[in-house]
Amino acid sequence: MVRWLSKLFAPVTPTLSRRTRLVRARYDAAVTNDENRRHWANADGLSANAANSPEVRRVLRNRARYEVANNSYARGIVLTLANDVIGTGPRLQMLTESVPANRRIEQAFTAWAKAVNLAEKLRTLRVARAEDGEGFALLTSNPAISTPIQLDLRLVEAEQVTTPPLSAFSTQAVDGIVFDRFGNPVEYHILRQHPGDSVAGFGQEFDRLPAEAVLHWFRADRPGQARGVPDIMPALPLFAQLRRFTLAVLGAAETAADFAGILYTDAPANGEADAAEPFEPIELEKRALLTMPGGWKMSQMEAEQPATTYAEFKHELLNEIARCLNMPFNVAAGNSSGYNYASGRLDHQTYFKAIRVEQAQLEVTILDRILAAWFDEAALVTELLPDELPPIATLAHQWFWDGHEHVDPAKEALAQSQRLANHTTTLAHEYARQGRDWEEALRQRAKEVALMRELGLAPAEVAQTDDEPADEDTEEAVVEE
Repeated sequence: MVRWLSKLFAPVTPTLSRRTRLVRARYDAAVTNDENRRHWANADGLSANAANSPEVRRVLRNRARYEVANNSYARGIVLTLANDVIGTGPRLQMLTESVPANRRIEQAFTAWAKAVNLAEKLRTLRVARAEDGEGFALLTSNPAISTPIQLDLRLVEAEQVTTPPLSAFSTQAVDGIVFDRFGNPVEYHILRQHPGDSVAGFGQEFDRLPAEAVLHWFRADRPGQARGVPDIMPALPLFAQLRRFTLAVLGAAETAADFAGILYTDAPANGEADAAEPFEPIELEKRALLTMPGGWKMSQMEAEQPATTYAEFKHELLNEIARCLNMPFNVAAGNSSGYNYASGRLDHQTYFKAIRVEQAQLEVTILDRILAAWFDEAALVTELLPDELPPIATLAHQWFWDGHEHVDPAKEALAQSQRLANHTTTLAHEYARQGRDWEEALRQRAKEVALMRELGLAPAEVAQTDDEPADEDTEEAVVEE
């Protein structure tokens, strides 16, 4: 009876069938051992804003600025990136139904953009994003502008966007930016003086500006990230290594060049050889025949620097530096000697795609907001905008950027004509790739053709009619290509 009760109330232990197996799986990358402990020592689980704390961003900004200011490669890479992304500046094309209204708005905006030097300010913003991680511009009014629109952009550096007594604000504030509960910025705090201004000194006074008056351009790499870090941040240690290696090679070459030769003897210690003072320098005359002391020989120092791996090391290091910017090596180094036509085009495809992505982000983040502010002020100027203009919120438009020159214009022109012939592209698309307005280009071409006819000149596209067959040699050449 007791044995039966003990079996009844005994804990039930599950039994495994023969087909059941306990599987313990893990990732090699999640294993911490003595070999990788130091490598993963700085890995943490901080949030995006905690990882990009004000102190961390301050250190990264200062180091990035120092490297760009003192490293020729860093300066060239940053300037090339700004020139390729911004170029000579964006150009507006209105897409409303009224062609005269479109041209009138485009001309007025172009005049204003030149007056405020919009292209240069956008290039400065791109350089600031590469060095500081973010660029800030304030929409202000400048009475010194020569156009009827007094709108202007005032650039401020990243360290001026901060709140000294940040603890006095809610948890929605992130170092100079106050967000609502939906994550939208509602207020920016701009210091009236730069923290690094040694003349005026650092002041705690700051202005509270609405989000509508502040343009903030940065790349958010993580969800919830509110402030940016330098684009060249992963390459900062590599820039330092590049400079150290170059200086080390130069120092070794200079050390070898400081010694014209060295005296040595094959005699054993205390052997038969004339006495010679160790490490005593000997002045030599040019083009002189010398005699060595008895038992001594002279050997000239051989220059072993730079080694054959010097250029290869710099090549690989620059290639790694440029990778974080999606920039090919020949653009970063300014040297295409090792490239052929195919590899050059293939490497540039990734680079140009990254530029198009940046330009698309710039249009939404910066340019569309500038255009909206420009329209708000233009509506207050008498007879500046057409009367039949629809509501500003419904105005269709697009931005044109500088086109990228093809390495082989002849092949590109032939491919372009074939795409147009088989209707796989449009004139608007082809002109947009060159950064040009197709309507403006066709109007200009029509004026040129009309003037050529008036002067008795016959351009090829006008002289040949649709009834005339094309030259057979021309057709064969196209097929061969």
